[in-house]
Amino acid sequence: MKKFEERLDRLEELADRIKAPELPLEEAVAVFEEGIKLSKGLMRDLERIQGKVELLLGSTEDSEGEEKPELGLFDAGDEE
Repeated sequence: MKKFEERLDRLEELADRIKAPELPLEEAVAVFEEGIKLSKGLMRDLERIQGKVELLLGSTEDSEGEEKPELGLFDAGDEE
């Protein structure tokens, strides 16, 4: 598997290429299909990475449903 950055660069190349007005329809469809596959793979990787980061930070949900990382740096009793 290629590195994340390499696949992201390829997706950007495809995005630029599909904008070319002289690109034949068949080729445009192939470029679009490759771009969709790359995009979905990159999204899966980002979700996996986000999960790892959240696990490492020990994040929990606060009362508003937003996630806040618990870094364990300060005790709740230290607040003034």
